[in-house]
Amino acid sequence: MFVFSQPFNSYSRFKTKVVNIGGILLGGENPIRLQTMTNTNTLDTNTTVEQISRIWNAGSDYVRLTVQGIKEAENLPNIITELKKRNILIPLIADVHFNPKVAEIAAKIVSKVRINPGNYIDVSKSAKQIDFTENEFLLEKEKIHEKLLPLLKICAENKTVIRIGINHGSLSWRMISRYGNTPEGMVASAMEFIDICNAENFHNIVLSMKASNPLTMIHANRLLVQKMTETNMNYPLHIGVTEAGLGEDGRIKSAIGIGLLLSEGIGDTIRVSLTEAPEKEIPVAKAIFNEVNKNITVNNYTQKTSRNYNPFSYNKRKTTAVNQVGGENVPILIYTDFANESVVFPDINNLQNFDINKLHIIENENLYFIRNYISDLDLKNDDKPIILKFDINNLSEEETLFKLSIIAGGLFADGRIDGIWITGTTKDNSEKIISIAYSIFQASRARITKTEYLSCPSCGRTLFDIEKAVNDVMIATKQFKGLKIAVMGCVVNGPGEMADSDYGYVGAGKGKVNIYKGKEQILQNIPEVNAVSELVRIINQYQKK
Repeated sequence: MFVFSQPFNSYSRFKTKVVNIGGILLGGENPIRLQTMTNTNTLDTNTTVEQISRIWNAGSDYVRLTVQGIKEAENLPNIITELKKRNILIPLIADVHFNPKVAEIAAKIVSKVRINPGNYIDVSKSAKQIDFTENEFLLEKEKIHEKLLPLLKICAENKTVIRIGINHGSLSWRMISRYGNTPEGMVASAMEFIDICNAENFHNIVLSMKASNPLTMIHANRLLVQKMTETNMNYPLHIGVTEAGLGEDGRIKSAIGIGLLLSEGIGDTIRVSLTEAPEKEIPVAKAIFNEVNKNITVNNYTQKTSRNYNPFSYNKRKTTAVNQVGGENVPILIYTDFANESVVFPDINNLQNFDINKLHIIENENLYFIRNYISDLDLKNDDKPIILKFDINNLSEEETLFKLSIIAGGLFADGRIDGIWITGTTKDNSEKIISIAYSIFQASRARITKTEYLSCPSCGRTLFDIEKAVNDVMIATKQFKGLKIAVMGCVVNGPGEMADSDYGYVGAGKGKVNIYKGKEQILQNIPEVNAVSELVRIINQYQKK
């Protein structure tokens, strides 16, 4: 039996300590805060301020800016001055990679600094050492401690918050050598930096565990909460699915990861990472929170223990197959409103020759009720396949997307159900709803039906139109079913954070792109005008081998 400090059959918020970020309190009983990140050049004061103004008007509580160098850090006061002239009092967060000196300058100016232990000061990241003795491992931690001290002192003096932002795919070689590129490695990296901060009596900390794979992000955050609970810590949590992409798929990935964790009481601030204008992320974040809140407000279920539920890794619930449903079969879609060519085997478009009574059909849309129901089945050793039935008759397409993503997508991510049955569609929305269902299968890693795309939301380091690039790549590569293709704005995070992709299109500078196969760079500095066709050529070349 697995022990998880957070109840999963009822709602209870993980009580975190409160930190003050520019006068807006985070954690504790405070509201879930929303934030996003600019994608402008931080040296361009006017353009940055204009974008922050749109972000502020959209309802963001905080905004993060790329601060890649000393010049960008030194321009932050100019941005703050212009914002004050417009009476925009949104707290600024500096996003810093690789250069501790930049973080130290920014920490005197902004309300919060985000650093990533994997690429901030761990020398093993550049050395690529893969074997560490215990003594070498600890010696590196001492070096990190020493290099982090100036930042901690500056933040303590200026009451600046530090976000320890761990990204899957950008762990240091030290952590990878010991834990692999895993949720355990992500948590170990965070705990190491927490230990250093605690040793200096610095507690003005926010933590984040992010990944482009919603399952990795979910498992890492749960594990971090468990680890903090066991060690009497309760730092606030920033949650989000990084490189979620754009459009329907980006919203679904974000809703599964963020929505499931919020439903479990995990998370104090959320950022939806879409390859779209940053102000467009805020309505999506609000929609996810509002959908979660519908479940929370009717939460009145007693926690029951399930022997088969492992919150820290994927473990599909064992069932006995009924025809093509359950057992070792992929999850299915039951769609019976209209005959539709999009519904193909093993999915069910007509129940005429199928005995639905051999399945458990759950017609309830409350996550806690469903989890309790399934726990009861586990305790009875009932192994019939489970289908979740949704009637979307009175829902818009957007409402359907978020409801299905959080509830069905969350249950698929945990391996708890065998399919979904959707009713109440119309001729007009039929194709769209089926598309949403298949995207939920894919985003929850339950079933692959198409090419998958990862793309970063872009920032001031991106020197090309990434939204256009993503659309161009998607059009040119949609035939490669099952492949994961990443479109990343720059080489700072791109190669690391697309770690589990099959191919990558990564910005290398103004008008230049690098092409990757996995982690291996195949082509360098390709003119952007030729980059998509070169990507397709490389995929065809390697897929034929």
